[in-house]
Amino acid sequence: MSGWLAPLAALDSAVRLATPLIFACLAGLWSERAGVVDIGLEGKMLAAAFAAAAIVAVVPNPWLGLLAGIVASVAFALVHGFATITWNGNQIVSGMALNFLAAGLTAVLGNAWFGQGGRTPQLAGEARFGEVALPLAGVADAVPFAGSFYAEVVSGHSLLVYAAFLLVPLTAFLMFRTRWGLRLRASGENPAAVETAGLSVARLRYSAVLVAGIFCGFGGAYLSIAQSAGFVPDMTAGKGYIALAALVFAKWRPWAALGACLLFGFLDAMALRLQGASLPGVGAIPVQAIQALPYILTVILLAGFIGRAVPPKASGAPYVKDRS
Repeated sequence: MSGWLAPLAALDSAVRLATPLIFACLAGLWSERAGVVDIGLEGKMLAAAFAAAAIVAVVPNPWLGLLAGIVASVAFALVHGFATITWNGNQIVSGMALNFLAAGLTAVLGNAWFGQGGRTPQLAGEARFGEVALPLAGVADAVPFAGSFYAEVVSGHSLLVYAAFLLVPLTAFLMFRTRWGLRLRASGENPAAVETAGLSVARLRYSAVLVAGIFCGFGGAYLSIAQSAGFVPDMTAGKGYIALAALVFAKWRPWAALGACLLFGFLDAMALRLQGASLPGVGAIPVQAIQALPYILTVILLAGFIGRAVPPKASGAPYVKDRS
């Protein structure tokens, strides 16, 4: 591949790999802006990926799979909300418990239902979200760079990819331009003031947790019935944790979160392309080193390039209503 086509192919891969990160990062943004730390992004996406693939394996309809993924993720989100909002449990412990539960439950149910070691059957093309060719993509491909960028990077993705990118401005608008968003952010900054204004902190936080569950449902379904053709155990592979890192890197801002997710997606794409490459004096780079590259660079970026990241003041702290 010559000229500008090689970097365009890398960008195309970066967009695809960044999509589940965008869904999960926005989910974490909604939850944490309302005051609920969500370490369980990984578990919710994994549960959604399994539910989507399991339903589609029986009924080959990707929309039903997407709905099943959202339902599974929202169910996990409600458990997290019940533990942390209703019962004021430790948010970190609750999120990690959901991650472990999802990892074990999906493997056990997958093996019991399909007998393939936790995997679901390979999904046919009509059972998945296919690629969408945008208008004039074929004609634009003949135009150097700009047309090729449109044809190779912008066009040719599944509907869920475009949904992820559309959710960024929608999140920015709802979070920072509506009364509901203002109240959500207030519940993550000063919940006592919210209660004084006659609003329910618990209700606001539950609504944010539900939105996070829906977004994680999209991200999990994308992994199993759009990017891949079925579910495999632990297929999220730490994407929920990387999304949390991207959220911190973005300092809990939607547009910056998009940029951070694209950066991490590009690092992941480059890691895939570097497998099997050799360096002068070093030889072939071990596959394990290449696979660890995105995580290493994530730590480096978080440690040295973002400065001080200050989360919402009440994030992670249970709110106990003063009844005196």
